[in-house]
Amino acid sequence: MQKCFLAKKGQVEQKWLLVDAQNAVLGRLAVKLAMILMGKTKPTYTPNVDVGDYVIVINADKIRVTGRKAEAKEYDYYTLYPGGHKYVSFAEMMAKKPEKVIQMAVRRMLPKNKIARDFLKKLKIYKGAEHEHQAQKPQKIELF
Repeated sequence: MQKCFLAKKGQVEQKWLLVDAQNAVLGRLAVKLAMILMGKTKPTYTPNVDVGDYVIVINADKIRVTGRKAEAKEYDYYTLYPGGHKYVSFAEMMAKKPEKVIQMAVRRMLPKNKIARDFLKKLKIYKGAEHEHQAQKPQKIELF
């Protein structure tokens, strides 16, 4: 009789991966990052256990979008004051916080539950080519 493997919380070995986002399309990059964070690229994937790897994204300011999204895409938020519904354009967000653009795209592709917060904590995004995780010896991977 065959047994089904289910990962347990302390048994999973998580690697550190390095992804260069230069000239990557935002949505396509976010899909692959979400899959790695959840652990769906591993044969030991278990839905209720965090089996995904840590991901470091560099060159977040060099991503691109297709079509007219660069002019038309907007991010909205609410300040919790009356009339406090604000909008920020994609170009303005890329100028101020390009890391947040990738983080929001990945967050929206993760499941809407408590474990998704753990997934998002494993995503480290940096504007330039430098990062502060050399001690973890990340493996560079090519997604495209």
